[in-house]
Amino acid sequence: MTISHWQFVPVEPADVQHLQEVLGTDPLFCRLLAQRGVKTLDDARRFFRPSLDDLHNPFLMKDMDRAVERLDKALQDGERILLYGDYDVDGTTSVATMHAFLSGFYQNLDYYLPDRDKEGYGVSLAGVEYAREHGCSLIVAMDCGIKAHEAVSVAKSYGIDFIICDHHLPEGGLPDAVANLDPKRPDCDYPFKELSGCGIAFKLAQALALHHNTPQDELDGLLDLVAVSIACDIVPMTGENRILARFGLQRLNHSPRTGLWALISRINRPLPLNVSDLVFGLGPLINAAGRLGDARDAVRLLLSTDRNSALDYAAKLVDRNKRRREVDYAMADDAKRRFTEQPDWEMRKSIVLFDPDWHKGIIGIAASRMTETFYRPSVILTRSNNRAVGSARSIRGFDLYEALQECEDLFFSYGGHAHAAGMQMPVENVDAFAERFEAIANRNITPENSQPVIDICAKIRFENIDSRFRKTLRQFEPFGPYNRNPVFWAENLVDTGQSRPLANNHIRLSLRHADGQKVMTGIGFGLGDVFERVKDRPFDVAFNLREEQWRGEPMLTLLAKDFKPFSPEK
Repeated sequence: MTISHWQFVPVEPADVQHLQEVLGTDPLFCRLLAQRGVKTLDDARRFFRPSLDDLHNPFLMKDMDRAVERLDKALQDGERILLYGDYDVDGTTSVATMHAFLSGFYQNLDYYLPDRDKEGYGVSLAGVEYAREHGCSLIVAMDCGIKAHEAVSVAKSYGIDFIICDHHLPEGGLPDAVANLDPKRPDCDYPFKELSGCGIAFKLAQALALHHNTPQDELDGLLDLVAVSIACDIVPMTGENRILARFGLQRLNHSPRTGLWALISRINRPLPLNVSDLVFGLGPLINAAGRLGDARDAVRLLLSTDRNSALDYAAKLVDRNKRRREVDYAMADDAKRRFTEQPDWEMRKSIVLFDPDWHKGIIGIAASRMTETFYRPSVILTRSNNRAVGSARSIRGFDLYEALQECEDLFFSYGGHAHAAGMQMPVENVDAFAERFEAIANRNITPENSQPVIDICAKIRFENIDSRFRKTLRQFEPFGPYNRNPVFWAENLVDTGQSRPLANNHIRLSLRHADGQKVMTGIGFGLGDVFERVKDRPFDVAFNLREEQWRGEPMLTLLAKDFKPFSPEK
């Protein structure tokens, strides 16, 4: 009857009790705080009252002094500097951040973003050749580069230096760059390891400002870009990320840069925007530039200072994203059909599909959709430059990167982490990879991790969800990994008779407790069939709360995650 297994997020009762004593607040919110590692009054102050003054000194990052010294020399000598970024949101915002900062006092700048289809991810030799042809003597690589040993070496032979600002794990040592800024390098003691690529670019700007005694508030205008990168790159919403995202969202909602203002005007979402609006509203538009065209269009938009030209760029990205969605849905439908046509598809623990005609820029989205639909590790592959190029997504409890390590003899290259990865291999190896990947999945996926899990933060009654509750919950934002929007459990509910189906298996909800009067409205995306199975008798719902405007006033509505029959015995 249910699509998921529900389980409570563990918490130490003593921690909850202590927070109640020192904060004097609702035990439910103390429980939410304890689940987030908040245990003391000082922890709570930092959580609820983050400050830009709490950001770490950027010079604590290994090689930051070398990066500032080399960048400063380039500025003094009038060298041409190439800002190199990946083609996704994190990469484009990184380039825009560094360009916006440097161009305030220096003009000899250029930027480069690789072609997704022709060059792929990371620092390409084509990018190095571009730098040489355009007279650049320093490349600042952002959101990539920590594995670019060959490209850095070739650049060095041309007399071109590299500063790398990356947040991925190094592999095979460090490139021969002037500076490798990466908190994840083993010898870096920087206190916060989970910055986005754009976050590291911001730290470089912060360090250069400190070096020149520039007031730090002059960097505040960059924070809207940093917030977009943090949200869309799905990095942990803790530590410095939470501080930067909090103040970046404030900037975005009150005085965004022209390019982001133009995008906001196109997504039809009411202010104030939250992290979800960035992930599902702004992010796809920015990504669309590189998926179905030139990623530089995104940077041009983000750097635009003229409203009319910014609106033109934004319209172009909206159109490109519309075409991306059309291709996306068609590919996902094709992939679902192909998988379910396999005679043993219900027994398989993994999904590996290859089509030489699928669009390379969409395969990651298609892999995500397959994982969401069938809850299995999914790999979607297409042909590019006579190679099979794939994107993979995983499920809870199945480490994708470890699985790919067991297949590395079949690849030209691979990379990623436990939940998402990519690879390249000879086309003739696809079948062997599919067979081995399925064997690994069979060995590692148990009945316990073969179904989705919903982590419940607390049980609640609708009567407790009032304006005071709303104001307190708002202080937990911004939400993201490791600071998720809490999932609540309400039990013994009935339909008021006003719930109704919507298109695409969505359901508009109107619910109350069987023994209560307060009605909560909301929506369940893709849950229409699940609701139909439980609505004729009392049921439970797992849900997030989201703030919406009703006749100019804020209110909380339900975002359902799952339903199941009410069981009074539990």
